[in-house]
Amino acid sequence: MSIEIISIIVLFVVFFILLLLKVPVAYSIGISTTISLLLNIDNLPGITTIAQRMTTGIDNFALLAIPFFVLAGEIMKRGGIANRLINFAKSLVASLPGGLAYVNVLSSMLFGAISGSALAATSAIGSIMTDRMEDEGYPREFSASVNITSSTTGLLIPPSNVLIVYALASGGSASVAALFIAGYLPGILLGFAIIAYIAFVAIRRKFSKSERAPFSLIWEYFRKAFFSLLLLFVVVGGIVAGIFTATEASAIAVLYAAILALVYGDISTKDFPSILLASAKTTAVVMFLICTSMAMSWLFSFEGIPELISSFLLEQFSNKIVIFLVINLVLLVIGTFMDITPAVLIFTPIFLPVVVALGMHPVHFGIVLVLNLCIGLCTPPVGTILFVGSGIAKVSVTQVIKPLIPFLLIMVFVLFLITYIPQISMFLPNLFGL
Repeated sequence: MSIEIISIIVLFVVFFILLLLKVPVAYSIGISTTISLLLNIDNLPGITTIAQRMTTGIDNFALLAIPFFVLAGEIMKRGGIANRLINFAKSLVASLPGGLAYVNVLSSMLFGAISGSALAATSAIGSIMTDRMEDEGYPREFSASVNITSSTTGLLIPPSNVLIVYALASGGSASVAALFIAGYLPGILLGFAIIAYIAFVAIRRKFSKSERAPFSLIWEYFRKAFFSLLLLFVVVGGIVAGIFTATEASAIAVLYAAILALVYGDISTKDFPSILLASAKTTAVVMFLICTSMAMSWLFSFEGIPELISSFLLEQFSNKIVIFLVINLVLLVIGTFMDITPAVLIFTPIFLPVVVALGMHPVHFGIVLVLNLCIGLCTPPVGTILFVGSGIAKVSVTQVIKPLIPFLLIMVFVLFLITYIPQISMFLPNLFGL
């Protein structure tokens, strides 16, 4: 057995052992990569390679969009935008059976899309909606399940930091603009699939509903939420129209969100130091994950792992439907124990050549990959959104698991629809010539 194969086996063994010991994912990736690299020290110019790859991994102009979008999301989270979106959504659908649960989904979709963060949507919407839903007779664990799964739609509906990371990992084969516009229909489809299940449960359990809001009230709430919603069109529309790049759009989003929050009076200039500090902490975590993940991704490439896996899959399975199924199942398992950012960076170079060889467009695969890993955010043992959503709802993870399972099955169903019906993802990019 060659030293290259031994080093990769050691890498995976050390990585999984560290995860089982509950070592943070970024450290697990960095330590396992370093140990594997030491076994190849004769073939490489020294241990400084790992530091070089970590540094060059984030030396990319497109990644500058991430701290800006994080900052914009933090401003929106504290700027009262969540309340305006919730009131607008409530005026539209609260009169339907299970209406408050629909409000939760629609608010999460809107806030997640505007902030670009599933965690921000989980915390901002969940902290408001859980108590409101409990007052109307909804079990807290059901409310948490709705909030947890619907908040992932913000990772598909642009602007999305994860799609920016995938654009980097794809080596330029998928542009940020194409990925952003491709995420709309899958994100909306996922949201409405969750709503469809809620409708079924609401009718069966006879959940309460509110009185129908008069048009004047709908208009008032729409007017108050209008400028928040307008951010979506400003950011994505500007990118698609070629007015500015995704990185420039992220800076515009920060300026827009800050002006909006100050005009509304929800925050003052005294709040900005704490907002900047919180954003800096989040950015540091994300960037460190990207550093170590890029180093591991480079090591895979150096050892020829993508080519080995590609050859194995293409030799073992002649049917592309089966290969897509195998890749989806592997990614579903990976998503349960690995955070979404490193998973995108590590496994995009491995699976992208395989799916492209089978005729799948890189943009299409990006949407499939992100949705796949979104499901992992809602499942134990790592499931970041699962733990945050449960904590906000003040219920244990074990209480949430049972009502959460049907929602996860809905997400898997939508995943396979998107995988095997390319036009769901590619219709809008093709329409706009991206």
